[in-house]
Formats: sequence, structure tokens, C-alpha cells
Amino acid sequence: MATKVHMEALSPTMEEGRLVKWTKHEGDAVKSGDTLAEVETDKAIMELVARADGQLIKVVVPEGSTVPVGNVVAWIGKPGEKVDGAGSTEQGAGAPKAAAPAAAAAAPRTAPRTPPPPPPSAQTRAAPVNAPADTTRVKASPLARRIANDAGVDLKLVQGSGPGGRVIKRDVEAGAAQVQHAVPAPRSVLPAPSGAPYEDVPLTQIRKTIAKRLAASLGPVPHFFLTTEIDMERAAEAREALNKQLGAEGGSGGGKLSFNDIIIKAVALALVRHRACNAWFQEDHIRYWNAVHIGMAVAIEDGLITPVIRNADVKSLSEIGAEARDLAGKARSRRLKPEEYTGSTFSVSNLGMFDIDQFTAVINPPEAGIVAIGTIVPKAVPDGDRVSVRKRLRVTMSCDHRVIDGATGAAFLKTLKQMLENPLAMLL
Repeated sequence: MATKVHMEALSPTMEEGRLVKWTKHEGDAVKSGDTLAEVETDKAIMELVARADGQLIKVVVPEGSTVPVGNVVAWIGKPGEKVDGAGSTEQGAGAPKAAAPAAAAAAPRTAPRTPPPPPPSAQTRAAPVNAPADTTRVKASPLARRIANDAGVDLKLVQGSGPGGRVIKRDVEAGAAQVQHAVPAPRSVLPAPSGAPYEDVPLTQIRKTIAKRLAASLGPVPHFFLTTEIDMERAAEAREALNKQLGAEGGSGGGKLSFNDIIIKAVALALVRHRACNAWFQEDHIRYWNAVHIGMAVAIEDGLITPVIRNADVKSLSEIGAEARDLAGKARSRRLKPEEYTGSTFSVSNLGMFDIDQFTAVINPPEAGIVAIGTIVPKAVPDGDRVSVRKRLRVTMSCDHRVIDGATGAAFLKTLKQMLENPLAMLL
């Protein structure tokens, strides 16, 4: 008897998925555990795997279609086996709703989009981004090709470890690990301008999720904002000294410490002292966390995602730096696992690299707070009876007033300011 292939919930918050690509096709033999398709969830691109042995006898949902979790997308059975009823055509038999025909009807208006390759950048290339056209002749798995495209890795320069020298996922990841993941501007998802008066672009899964999360945050959550200005001269001196030391020792995972790494560490330690800010609002109670898991907002092609640095308060700066680079790289190539972007207790959003002096960030429920980090700029400040130029940073904390009162948030920011203005305070 044929087995239905359902759209599975591939992330904790997934309600529907967009079928990006079939890696198996009708007539192909499959085994349980084989990758059947790549699916765009609300957070990443995941693999939909077979749950039975046999042959892929019917593909119900075409590439580019979005269907709810639980819908039938294909059938696995014996060669020549027929599937009865509606399942043999547009919609799998017994599927919850006819989402596939609706998606098919919309196809003439908007063709399925393939994410564009990342822009050339000296910081983000391990190999030329604009790979020659003949890279398709390199033996590589479909997943490896997709990861290579997203990470800007030339497959011709990757040594394959699969059967017959085939390039597989781990080979590309090993090459991508050498990439220095600076924070580039997010790539545009808009089509090239045409003669039409406007262009309609369907919402991606992540953009749908962002819309829902913002509606669930700015509306119901009573935000208030606190801003402070921090002298970063000593933090800059400490960073320079630490990077020289890391360079002398061969580096920390191949990368230097950033100001963001130092800020994440300082935020984590400040939360240890102010547990009232390290909390979730939970309808009928407030959950105060003992562990400190920092969400780190990362700009990606079609929005942002917040990978999590767990137990940031007990990790060294070099560990935080290496983990932050790894998570940011996975986020931009849409390879984060659910456990890598869920469970944060407090978040940090940094737009300093975009020359933004100050901004307010939206709280990520159920968290009770987030800090928005601006750019570090030299400013003239009073120094006794003189005026000196010093590196200054503006930080704005968004607070959920149901959890954090004004004085509570102010006390947290005071501690954060003290730690960044005197990095030795982090050792106390």
C-alpha cells in the first residue's frame, strides 16, 4: 500500500512550508531517511526525508508551492502502483485542504524564486562568488550545491569526500568555515524593474513569520525605552590588546574579536546581576531564568533571524566570538537548526556596522527586553576644564513594562555601562 508523504513541521513554530526543490523525482527509488525535498520553513531551509522504502510514484505539490503542515505532498509505493482518488492528481488523498491547486493557480503570476547569490565581498569569499558556468559538471549533492551557492563557495575548489569524489554537505561546510562572516547589507529580494507599474512578490516564509511576530509584540507588549551613552575607549583598548594576543597565539578560530562579542559578554554578565531582566512573560506568570541565553539578531536576505549563544555568561570572549561567527554564517546560508535559534532569554540587536547612531528594537516575545546597539563614534566630551575626543556608543533598551519597571531597566543599563567603560569589571 502506498505511503503518503506529508509536509512535516520542520521547526517548532512552522505552520506551513514552501517546497523549494524536489531532490527526488517521480520514478526514483527511495529509502527511509533519504532526502526527498528542500523546504523553506519560517526560519531556515530544511530537508524533508522519506519515511518509507519504495519508489516516489507521485509528486503532488510542484516546486515553489506553499502548503500547510500536514498536507500530502507526494506518495511512496511500489513501482507501477496507482494511488486512488484525488491523491493521484493535484492533491494527496485525505489531505487536510487543497493548498496545492491554489499555489498552482498563482504560478503564472509569480514564478518560484531562487535566492540570489551573495554579493562579492572580500570579507565573505573563500573563493570567487561568480563561479564559472561549468561548475554544474562538478559531482555534488543538491544540498551541497545549495549551501555552496549561499556561502559563495566555488565547488570546483572543494575536495569531495563522497562516493567517487562527490562533493557532499560536510565538504562545503568545511570550506565555508574558513569564510570570515562580516555583516553585509541584506540582499534584495526584489525582481528587476520591468515596464509594469508595480511588481507583486509573494511573502517568503520568514517574512510571514516576522509580520506575525511584530504584530504579537508591538501591539500587545507595552514597550518603553531607556537610552544611555557609553564611553568605549577602554573597551577599544582591551579589544586591540586581546586581538594582538590572539594573533600571537594563532588566532581564535581564524577570527578577531569584535565589539559585538564584547557587548554580548557584558550584557550576559549584567543579566546575571539583574535577573529581573532575564525573564519571559508567560500570561499567568513570569519566568525568571537562571541560565543566560543571548539572542543575536542577524540580517539575512529577507529579514532577520536571531541565533542563540547559550550560557553566554560563562563563555570566554574567544568562545563567544567563534560561536557568533559560526551562527551568523549558518543564519545567512539558511542552515540553522531549530535548537540554534530558539530559547533565547534576552536579545542584542546591533546596527552599528550600518552607521546607525541610535535606534529602538522590537522585543522578541516572550522575552522581556532587548538592547539596540548603535555605532561607535568619536565625540567631543568634557574632561575637567578641557574637552577631549573619545569613542562613544549609544545603547537603547526596550523593556516589557509587564515585567521590567523603569528603575529595574535603568539599573541593568547602569551595570552594562560600568562593565563596558571598565572591562576589568567583567572579572569581578
